[in-house]
Amino acid sequence: MTPQEQAIYQEFIIQMQDYGLDENETLELFEASSILELPTRHILVNQGEQPSHVYFVFEGVCHASYLTSQGDTLSKEFFWGQEWILDCEAITKLSPTPYLLETLSPVTLICLPIEVIHGWRATLHPMYVKLLEAQLIHKENKERFSLLYTPEQRYQIIAQQFPDLIERLSDHHLAAYLGMTPDELSDLIA
Repeated sequence: MTPQEQAIYQEFIIQMQDYGLDENETLELFEASSILELPTRHILVNQGEQPSHVYFVFEGVCHASYLTSQGDTLSKEFFWGQEWILDCEAITKLSPTPYLLETLSPVTLICLPIEVIHGWRATLHPMYVKLLEAQLIHKENKERFSLLYTPEQRYQIIAQQFPDLIERLSDHHLAAYLGMTPDELSDLIA
């Protein structure tokens, strides 16, 4: 391993403990993966394409959005700071990804070939179960966040818990995610 890979691996061990992985499982995961550094506005997966990897966002911000036939972009989700990007539907149904996935800042990703996930799924490998459980918990938290709070309350929560994220997102992206217009967001911030 290069010194940079070693540093990333050491941090990755700590982060994977939050997912319930021990050091041996983390090493297995890391050895099956590759490190990818990308610039802002790089498309990882086009809407309707078959994904080739699942990603762990080591640094930076990624964005998933739906592109409608009317030309609208609907913000699905942001991924930042030690989050897995797993398309459970594409993994379980072997279907194309229904959204666009792109970087919104320079990113460092840990890329795991989707074939590894398919193999783990076929054998119900403990690491597949742990990743799936983490994704389900993340989705539950996101659903609760979206349903229980108004757009204004969601902004306040994000501003308090993730102030660095607000600085890294455009008003357009943040407003779309919160379910408001950029003008409404401007009024709220003012």
